[in-house]
Amino acid sequence: MNIQMIEAAAARLAGHARQTPLLSSPFLDEIAGRRVLLKAECLQHTGSFKYRGARSAVSALAPEIREKGVIAFSSGNHAQGVALAAREFGVPAVIIMPSDAPRLKIENTRALGAEVVLYDRATEDRDKIGARLSDARALTLIKPFDEPQVIAGQGTTGLEIAQQAKAAGVTKADVLIPCGGGGLTSGTALALASKAPDLRVRPCEPEEFDDATRSLVSGHIETNTRKAGSICDAIITPRPGDLTFPIMAQLCGPGIVVSEDECLRAMAAAFTRLKVVIEPGGAVALAAALFHPQQINGDAVICVASGGNVDSPMFITALEKYGQPAA
Repeated sequence: MNIQMIEAAAARLAGHARQTPLLSSPFLDEIAGRRVLLKAECLQHTGSFKYRGARSAVSALAPEIREKGVIAFSSGNHAQGVALAAREFGVPAVIIMPSDAPRLKIENTRALGAEVVLYDRATEDRDKIGARLSDARALTLIKPFDEPQVIAGQGTTGLEIAQQAKAAGVTKADVLIPCGGGGLTSGTALALASKAPDLRVRPCEPEEFDDATRSLVSGHIETNTRKAGSICDAIITPRPGDLTFPIMAQLCGPGIVVSEDECLRAMAAAFTRLKVVIEPGGAVALAAALFHPQQINGDAVICVASGGNVDSPMFITALEKYGQPAA
């Protein structure tokens, strides 16, 4: 992995991926005790940064390989990204999704034309299912994070952050990123190391699913004992990737762990103050900025809101518990 791969991915994504805004609110600044800038990847196509990596990987395939179709496994955001990218190229897509994924994500993936195969994430191995189906149907597996072209696509987020932060007058800050397998975290870290080395990436995770944070402390890949049961479904993975972790170990600062309740509070704050919808897993970085300020350095912090695909009942719960009353 290198900056040239990320820049090549950016060229392939030009005219397809959205350049998402960097948002701010004085109300969030007051809560955090510093300037807060939110990179709204929840406004990306399919409601998540995952479209970047999916489009990057699918577009990098040789045409004769791509036309046979692609397969992916995902709790929903990577699923939708791959489904859309496959539809844009007119090729089949099979998506393996956990049966407890938010209904919205499952329905959206099917609506984009993909065949959805459900599995039990607590008892079944999605990697084995994916390998079996890809071999049987000659499909190309697009991994959700441990794939160079996916990492390169996610790294285009970092290229945008470097430009937007400079325009906003921020040249030194922690960049907080919701971290599952580490594709967005490692790709963004690579991009910023090249384009804005004083912007330091830090992974953010929910309690009990903090494998990346613990891995950075121990210096080797740690796994989660639990595999399911968090509202932050979008970033629940068993462990960091074999490709992503060495990059994170070299380039990232310490991880930050937040509670599910803090994620709900961050979701409500983002909607109330910025008018954006963030899903629980996508809100962990903002939750870290707002409610763990003592773990952050500098006068400014940049947070990535990685996704906005939240079911209505969950979003209503966040607003009912923590939303501001009407004026």
